[in-house]
Amino acid sequence: MNIKTLSTTEARERISDLVNIVSTSRKSIVIGRRNVPEVVLIPFPAFWNGKLSEITNINAYSKSFDFLVNEPEIYSIEDVKNKYA
Repeated sequence: MNIKTLSTTEARERISDLVNIVSTSRKSIVIGRRNVPEVVLIPFPAFWNGKLSEITNINAYSKSFDFLVNEPEIYSIEDVKNKYA
């Protein structure tokens, strides 16, 4: 896996800056140890659907899966809504 990973030491020293970067750029930051990704700092969802669970809201509305934007759709939005909403 070749993901640029910020060290936990650097993340601790720059947490305020990192929060500002993620909240304004809406991009995620990977944090780990010894260049091994462990966690992702993601933007809080701009929209929140009270009918859905926390993890579903975060996955659906935080842009954490934007890297899949060019992948083909397997299910329609209606299929997903019928099953999970």
